[in-house]
Amino acid sequence: MGIYQVRKEGKRILGWDSPVTEIVNPAFIDLESRNGLGWLDGFNEMLVRCGYEWTGHPGVDDNGQLLSLHGRVQNTPASLVKIEIDDEAPHTITVTGVVAESTFKKSNLSTETQLSIIPGENTFSINDTLTNKADYDDEYQIIYHSNFGKPILEKGAKVHAAASEISPFNDYEKGGLKNWQTYLGPTKDFDEMVFNLKPISDKEGNSLAVLHNKDADSGVSMQFKTDQLPVLTIWKNTDTLKQGYVTGIEPGTSYAYNTKYQRPLGLVPTIKAGEQKHFDLVYTVLTNAADVSQAVDTVDNIMKKEKIQLKSEPLVDLSH
Repeated sequence: MGIYQVRKEGKRILGWDSPVTEIVNPAFIDLESRNGLGWLDGFNEMLVRCGYEWTGHPGVDDNGQLLSLHGRVQNTPASLVKIEIDDEAPHTITVTGVVAESTFKKSNLSTETQLSIIPGENTFSINDTLTNKADYDDEYQIIYHSNFGKPILEKGAKVHAAASEISPFNDYEKGGLKNWQTYLGPTKDFDEMVFNLKPISDKEGNSLAVLHNKDADSGVSMQFKTDQLPVLTIWKNTDTLKQGYVTGIEPGTSYAYNTKYQRPLGLVPTIKAGEQKHFDLVYTVLTNAADVSQAVDTVDNIMKKEKIQLKSEPLVDLSH
């Protein structure tokens, strides 16, 4: 139930060029291959849901179980898909899917995903509901891995986010921390950089992240609720075009660390038996300089002239 790309008038406006050039049937994705990196064999979407039973980098959990990269939900076929078009104006189109993560003795999570769009508008919304159908409480994690390449991403492109602080994912990112907002052009041998942000919200609980091109006349914004998705990851992968020139703006319950590192951070929440959790996001395509300026102003208004604090040390020590 991910989103491959967003197109308008025959042209891609949101998405990226992955070396994975085709949609890969989940039957051909072995999540545990390459020591848990098999998820990458099908990674080419604009929006990938990472979760919900777990997410983050692969590794062995405290109980000895191998947790593969970014969970199972993206490569689990939906058991129900339906499309509804409202008879009444503005004729909202809603695509609903139900995806189950059910394993005997392990989990019984069900997610109803919804994508809604009004014809002719430059926004679309995601409204997901996670339900724990088990008789026992369970952990859950989610990252809305939202990925953007050309035409927005280019040398001099910039990201803005309403956040109180930012820290490097590991020691490598320390060298790029001061320039976290700006992007390189396609750069051979560039190793990915990941940054952890603590988003802040307005009075309604909404936070905003914005990515725009060098000239600030096209871009995309993402609105999300911090009580649902309390952290934000920015993934900068400005490698060559053929290797995958892309950035990820990723609201979530968790950062990209393996689950065992996130429990001490309080970033592996619990969903009670029978409980539901909701996740609501709004994506807006920014088509001109006025759109971009307004979105950046919204970020600034949430920030209230405060600056993001740069934390020099990673949240997690991955050396042991």
